[in-house]
Amino acid sequence: MKALLSFYLVVRRDPLLSVCAIFLITLIVLAAWGVEHTGYAATQISSASLQEPSRTHWFGTDIFGRDLFTRTLYGARFSLLIAAVATAISLFVGVSYGMISGYVGGRVDNVMMRLIEILYALPTLILVIVLVATLEAPMTQLMQGLGWTAIPPRFVLLFVFIGLTEWLTMARIIRGQVLVLRQQAYIQASFALGQSHLQILWRHLLPNLSGIILVYLTLTLPAVMLDESFLSFLGLGVQAPYASWGTLVSEAAGLINPIHSYWWMLLFPGGLMALTLLALNFLGDGLRDALDPRSCGRQ
Repeated sequence: MKALLSFYLVVRRDPLLSVCAIFLITLIVLAAWGVEHTGYAATQISSASLQEPSRTHWFGTDIFGRDLFTRTLYGARFSLLIAAVATAISLFVGVSYGMISGYVGGRVDNVMMRLIEILYALPTLILVIVLVATLEAPMTQLMQGLGWTAIPPRFVLLFVFIGLTEWLTMARIIRGQVLVLRQQAYIQASFALGQSHLQILWRHLLPNLSGIILVYLTLTLPAVMLDESFLSFLGLGVQAPYASWGTLVSEAAGLINPIHSYWWMLLFPGGLMALTLLALNFLGDGLRDALDPRSCGRQ
């Protein structure tokens, strides 16, 4: 709570960070509830193919005559959803792994760190592509057998595998912090008072790691969004009838030619994604200033 309060105070003092926060909140609200109130269905095909931006269609239309403003918000919904869930998985795995490694220490810590170094050497995105392509059919059968039809199987695979590729750095950062914290006097006092290892991890170490966790959160979200967009751009991520910013940019790239430039197809989805990544990075910088007393950032 102290970390969030410090961040809130820093955002209030800095107009740029305030703009970034308002932009992200507005985007989340529009992605969650605005798609159904634009006057157009996200999958509604019409004869108004590839129209330039106008009062009728603010962002123009795509090759199937669908309103691009609605499609961009629809794509934001899935891009943000995948980024949020995959980041949560990444944080959970990374924080848990790093805390255990740093707290236990010794040979266990050495083995766990060597495993991270091995995983760092793997081409993670290629591994995600192979796993999604291999496991999509079995996952589809499993989810159909369980009656889980509300979420596409590929979404579940993207949630899990993208999340499991972004936790390595977090684990190393948390492990380093825990190695320092476990030598503090209050941790030794907790041992002397007979508190269990789980109580020490949960009540003493985790609260003191909240700052670095929040900072890393703002770094992981853009990385996950880029991974998802790249996979969707290649046709290996979100697929029709759903859409994400990556699929919208991929559709726009297919229309680029020297004869006619359908600039709005690329500008609006790509520009909105770039602004979102930029806003997250600015907020991460502000969060670092709020939680790091050694920072010489904004005053």
